[in-house]
Amino acid sequence: MNDIRDISHDESRVGELVRAARRIAVLGIKTEAQSDQPAFYVPSYLKSAGVEVIPVPVYYPDVKTILGQQVYRRVADVPGPIDIVDVFRRSQDVAAHLDDLLAARPRAVWLQSGIRNDQVAERLVEAGILVVQDRCLMVDHRRHAGRG
Repeated sequence: MNDIRDISHDESRVGELVRAARRIAVLGIKTEAQSDQPAFYVPSYLKSAGVEVIPVPVYYPDVKTILGQQVYRRVADVPGPIDIVDVFRRSQDVAAHLDDLLAARPRAVWLQSGIRNDQVAERLVEAGILVVQDRCLMVDHRRHAGRG
């Protein structure tokens, strides 16, 4: 898919997106108990870099806060605009979140390193949502936002 809204291979657009991001919802975030896993330490880094991180865990039904922030169970339930939804789900599990992502209307959906789902990406792009696939938001944030 080479649509202009799939910006995975466009360094300047990835940089613009990362530099402009102030609110990032993290779908599939882990808890402090899994601090050694990317689904926790990437959002922890983002928070330390001054980004508002909104946790949207898939598991941990009893957890009310992660990184000191209120947990939401669906991306669409997060109040206010979302710059990026950072997705930590296996490629084959991303489709189950498509309706939620479309309802949330974020500026962009970012599928972390190793995660790619071209069918979901195509639907998001059709809805006017930017897509980044198979890239680490922490690595790109460090590269483009000049922090850390």
